[in-house]
Amino acid sequence: MSGTTSINRRTLFRWGAGVGLGVAAAPLLAACGDGGTAAKAEAKTTSLLPTTTVRNIGLKPDLAGTSAGVPQGFFAYPAQLQRATTGTPLKGAKPISAAMETFSPLPPARGRNAAWQAIEKLLGTQVNVTPVPADDYPTKFSTMVASDSLPDIFMYPETGGVDNKSGFLAAKCADLTPYLAGDKVKDYPNLAAIPKGAWQGATFGSKIFGIPITRIGTAGVGFYRHDLFAKAGVTSLDQITDVDRFTELAKELTNPKRHQYAFSAGITNLLAASAGAPYFWAMDAKTGKWTYWLETDAMRSAIETAAKLYKAGCFYPGTVEMVGAQKAQYTNLFKNGKAAYVYDGMPNYLAPGVGYVDSMAAIDKSFDVRPMLPFGPDAVSWQDNVSLQNTHVKKADGARVKEILKLADFAASPFGSVEYTLITFGAEGVDYQRDAKGNPVLTKQGAQDITVPWGKLASGVPAFFSTTSEDAVRYVHDAYTKLIPMLQPDVTLGYTSPTWDSKGYGSLYTIHQDGIKDIIAGRKPMSSYDALVKKWRNAGGDTCRAEFEKASQKGTK
Repeated sequence: MSGTTSINRRTLFRWGAGVGLGVAAAPLLAACGDGGTAAKAEAKTTSLLPTTTVRNIGLKPDLAGTSAGVPQGFFAYPAQLQRATTGTPLKGAKPISAAMETFSPLPPARGRNAAWQAIEKLLGTQVNVTPVPADDYPTKFSTMVASDSLPDIFMYPETGGVDNKSGFLAAKCADLTPYLAGDKVKDYPNLAAIPKGAWQGATFGSKIFGIPITRIGTAGVGFYRHDLFAKAGVTSLDQITDVDRFTELAKELTNPKRHQYAFSAGITNLLAASAGAPYFWAMDAKTGKWTYWLETDAMRSAIETAAKLYKAGCFYPGTVEMVGAQKAQYTNLFKNGKAAYVYDGMPNYLAPGVGYVDSMAAIDKSFDVRPMLPFGPDAVSWQDNVSLQNTHVKKADGARVKEILKLADFAASPFGSVEYTLITFGAEGVDYQRDAKGNPVLTKQGAQDITVPWGKLASGVPAFFSTTSEDAVRYVHDAYTKLIPMLQPDVTLGYTSPTWDSKGYGSLYTIHQDGIKDIIAGRKPMSSYDALVKKWRNAGGDTCRAEFEKASQKGTK
């Protein structure tokens, strides 16, 4: 993702490595025996979705969650861990193979990894995990498809994998509907806690083919330095009443002589959400018309404002051009005090050791980093973080599919459970020690052992917890109490558009991104915006629209 309009972790890599992967992988399906299965524009069947239930393993949170979607908050880690699965769920099962992307350094192998060994002991079988760096995963996935060597369970690439996704799923992946639809999911209680919205995104061709890697519904709109905002006279985000006040603040926060800038990379999404723009698409319930966010006045206004702020020198030099693997560069600039705001997803706020709270406290304890919120009377939040992506199970007999689902259920165990603790902190005494407050603190070995991406097999909705900052837990919980009521649903979750699935996050989004980056950086004038929209429409955007409109009209009959 460019430094101008980061979307979320999923789309961060979509227009870097792997943008053209769908074109490269598509011909493989015919050779794989998909039988010419054609993707259809259709409304997704909601009757087959798993019955979502609240998961309660006996823990009382310090900050209550809500039925609307605000996660629970915990100030201390449970002293007594509870089991979220029973016995040894996979005792006697043959080894399971798995492949997932990772954003962390590659972990030590099983023989030198105490956490890996402890997880397999509790499961009752070996899990042969192949973690792949995120930028390399699309190529790895393409190779697995081409060589017909898919593992038992695998993560679908965030950047998009194959052109004919429905055909690929039908040809190569297990239909999970018989095992998860309706009340059948109760056999897997941790998977049963995954929200319906996430399951919608795992449904293709009126069948459940995926297992969600669940997130918190919305990724928010990034993080800001409260201490710097306060010095500029903004002690509460409520004081940013409109875009004019935001622009004024940005200029006050910029001091090139001190190497201090308002922004490290993108602000377009913050501006667009504040103006009320939709997340990718809006659907008019009365007319059935679909509108892409690039076509809205709100997005146009956001781009225009971002261009003015760029011209005013409010961006850290060079960050507008940063993409994909360069994310660490612009986030590190923020963490090191060079900017007052950065766009990034909320899961990175409290991540132990490497998240914004812990890493910035290690640099300078005066850095007061908090979640940013959309501002102004038209502000909305986006349903852009329902899930990171889905994992899929390779076609197998029913008994084997059930074993793989037990592994996914284990991976989706909730906060405070024995299973969650092993995945997140590893083996006690080796990978982590309890501090004076009873919170787990990673050892040097633990920081390496826990990088096996077990959480990319499946994940339930996370809770908010920090071993280092009770205040940070309050800040993020408070942010979600405001973000969730502002949530604007992602209308694409209920419908299938084959062209959107193959191009929407790839070649079409590249056109979108390259065009607005040129405008913001001043290489093209704002008057070129209409030509950008036209280019996007002609390249397939109008086809996506027609398919979505056809699908939504069918869904009303």
